[in-house]
Amino acid sequence: MSPVLGGVMPSSLTTGIGAELTAVVRRAFVPKMIYNHSVKSTPLLSALISNAQMASGGVSSVTQPIQGSNFVNHQWSDYSGSFNQPATVPAATNAEFNLKLSVVPIPFLGMEGLVQQGHEIINLCEARMNDAEIMIRDAFATALFSNSTNTAQIVGLPAYVDDSTNVAAYGNITRTSSSHYWAAKYIANGVPTAPSRAQVSVYINTLAKYTGERPNMGIMGFGTWTKLQADLMGIETIQRRPGEANLDGQVGFEAIMVGGVPFFPDPYCPEGTLYLLNTNYMGLHFHESAAYAFNGFQSTIPGGQIGYVGVVVTLVEFVGVKPKCNMQIGNMSYENI
Repeated sequence: MSPVLGGVMPSSLTTGIGAELTAVVRRAFVPKMIYNHSVKSTPLLSALISNAQMASGGVSSVTQPIQGSNFVNHQWSDYSGSFNQPATVPAATNAEFNLKLSVVPIPFLGMEGLVQQGHEIINLCEARMNDAEIMIRDAFATALFSNSTNTAQIVGLPAYVDDSTNVAAYGNITRTSSSHYWAAKYIANGVPTAPSRAQVSVYINTLAKYTGERPNMGIMGFGTWTKLQADLMGIETIQRRPGEANLDGQVGFEAIMVGGVPFFPDPYCPEGTLYLLNTNYMGLHFHESAAYAFNGFQSTIPGGQIGYVGVVVTLVEFVGVKPKCNMQIGNMSYENI
């Protein structure tokens, strides 16, 4: 790449003093790699990592016992204290999950290290290692909102937050009339519905009535979230205090609170979809020996090339164990942004 013209540089860098300068003066590099790829931060992944747990090996390496009905029944009695003999009622089953394998190969050419030694501005090996973690998180965030059928990848919200409309089984438990406890609330919306304060409150209350628990997080795409934000922008107040420059109030929101539930925009969430989530019952499970584990560089000489290759290995799965505490709402209107 040729040096840029203009500024304090001569008008020509190929002749005269300009050519001399380019021959004897180095570029003034900033020794920092600025990432410009399209990977984005995501509230959902942050919440799931904060709830992360360790898993080990074995078949169905994450197995969670689930109580789907009552083991005992209540009875009223009288002064005699008599009651009907209780029956043994089976009420337990297992939700089972297999960890998924995430791999990021890291190349390191043989001559690359020798050329860079003592003269590197950016250590390419370190840059690739940093990029590996970014790529892993991007793959996780994408699968969490998109995958419900590919069993080689993380199975995400489309499978977990469903009532069998789209996904009949989750965690090796099939959603049937007898396993209604394993069904989330799913509202398809036949016509586009605006995500207003009033409408979102209805969804929150519907889910709380259904489960007895309130969701603690709402997730939607940025366009859908912007539509909801517009419903609140008109009622914001800004109060001026005499003699003070600061203002009480804000224009726009980092998170929108409706009924005590914070709503966040997530760049990976499909537009027009709203998820009401209870994150107390979900998280990522990492293998205790393979959570962003690097196996070290191995020689590629047996393959006929001087160099090395390493692999960042992660065994992980998204695990949710109480689907009924969540809701998925579809066909919501959104802003085209």
